[in-house]
Amino acid sequence: MATDLEDIVEHMRRFAWPDYLVFVSMLMLCILIGVYFGFVQRKPNTESEYLMGGRTMMVFPIALSLIASFISGITLLGLPTEVYSFGIQYVYVALGVTLMGFVMGFIYLPVFHKLNITSTYEYLETRFDRRLRMFGSIMFTIMNIGYLPIVIYVPALAFNQVTGVNIHVITPIVCIVCVFYTCVGGLKAVVWTDVVQTFSMFGALVLVAVKGTIDLGGSDVVFRSAWNTGRLERPNFDINPTTRHTFWSQLIGGFVYWLQTNAVSQNMIQRYLSLPSVAAGRRALWIFVFGVCLLMSLCSYCGLLIYATYQNCDPLTTKLARAKDQLLPLFVMDILRDLPGLPGLFVAGVFSAALSSLSTCLNSMSAVILEDFVKPFVHKPLSQRTVNWIMRSVVVGVGALCAALVFVVEKMGTVLQLTMSLEAITNGPLLGTFTIGILIPWVESRSALTGGIFGVIFMSWLSLKAQYWVATGTIVFPHKPMSVDGCTYEFDRSLANATSTSVYTTDDIFPLFRVSYMWYTFLGAAVTILVSLLCSVLIFGRQDPKTVSPDLMAGFVRRYIHGPDVPSVQGNARVVVLTPNAYGKNGKSSHESAL
Repeated sequence: MATDLEDIVEHMRRFAWPDYLVFVSMLMLCILIGVYFGFVQRKPNTESEYLMGGRTMMVFPIALSLIASFISGITLLGLPTEVYSFGIQYVYVALGVTLMGFVMGFIYLPVFHKLNITSTYEYLETRFDRRLRMFGSIMFTIMNIGYLPIVIYVPALAFNQVTGVNIHVITPIVCIVCVFYTCVGGLKAVVWTDVVQTFSMFGALVLVAVKGTIDLGGSDVVFRSAWNTGRLERPNFDINPTTRHTFWSQLIGGFVYWLQTNAVSQNMIQRYLSLPSVAAGRRALWIFVFGVCLLMSLCSYCGLLIYATYQNCDPLTTKLARAKDQLLPLFVMDILRDLPGLPGLFVAGVFSAALSSLSTCLNSMSAVILEDFVKPFVHKPLSQRTVNWIMRSVVVGVGALCAALVFVVEKMGTVLQLTMSLEAITNGPLLGTFTIGILIPWVESRSALTGGIFGVIFMSWLSLKAQYWVATGTIVFPHKPMSVDGCTYEFDRSLANATSTSVYTTDDIFPLFRVSYMWYTFLGAAVTILVSLLCSVLIFGRQDPKTVSPDLMAGFVRRYIHGPDVPSVQGNARVVVLTPNAYGKNGKSSHESAL
């Protein structure tokens, strides 16, 4: 007997008191960790302790914090839907992630660790000038303020799917908890809550994968249905850049994207710099690479599992799942609703991903605001009390702003897509600017700044225009086969045949706007570097590479420019180079003199 769609939705909302208990327990544990590091543990209340954990953190907790910081609720909920709809082509990005590990570990990480900096963008002032530092800091701030409301909003959608609780009830509560433990406990509280949240994420995904597989009768059923519909597929070696996912876009585009987010972003570098040595940073990096690849594999398997379960009645077509990010929560309530406490464990895992990303960004924002927007513009050293007040005020202020912006994300549908495109606008130019500094010493500050600004303008034009065509339904990406022939409930059948109302077709769009989003960071970095090089050759002239401090270059570039015996800052000594022309006419550096 057919059942109404609304009845099915209400039937699945069985979030009982054990589920609420598990969810609240996770939040309380985060608060207790913050209280411990803020009030119980007796450590000096200094800037280094608050932002960098005293630079004495342990490898394994930092590695888990890196995983938790990077994997947000968007990944946990979005990747299963990606695999469900388009197959496993995206998963080959693991090759790009692995390549990133080698390049970051041997080129970028040693440079930053040697300088003993707090804000990544201090490097840009040391290598170029203050204008580049402000450029990097502003781009980082814009990206985070645009990204964080989405981080909160997406898991709130999941919570709404399983409980019916309005998202504006749960988001302020979660934000208050996150702001509290980040504010009072600093980096150590953030890292150790990330450790708890990482185990929560992995536990939630393993729980769903095991229970779903048992219900279906084994993993062979999952893989057989995925193979028969083309979801389980070999790498696509098509060289066409407009193809959404190919082996090349995942390897090269994925490598560049992950390099930016992991190698030069304040959110991640701040954790690597809290470790006592480069060797410790590399160990944390490879644990991060392995953990992220494992987590993506779990998410992808869950996507195949969801398809095997709903292959005859697609819940996205019938609107049983009203938003794509609600597909996994729908599946969880379907298979776990008769097991009290387990849906709560899953939701706790999803919110753990959100909390870890939010707390990381809040802690990093306090570092950037203090180091890049306050300290350079005050003439007298700040007292420790003033520094503490500024750092904590930033955490509270940015947390409140992000909670408020959830209203904007919800009310204006296209804003969600446009805000997500901010990452593409800022990521590529930032990576290009840092890469110029580390690898191309003959480019001076004016050329680098011109390249960075041109890169932001170009990516704004490309990204926002492409998002517009996607939002209007003109650019459409074909899904893998889906069916509603086996549905046992009533739904609006016209939804299954809905098509775009745009007067244009995908082929009418300028090819550049149809380039896969996986190439965006690569394009932004390439344009920035190319324009900077052209400016160096045609307008501003080349900088003498020997006037650049050797500690600001990658090791192999330093050896090529200055020879194998050039002295280098070791350990935790801070480089004292404050201008791009640290080397005088006699070839002796100011920081060599200081040492």
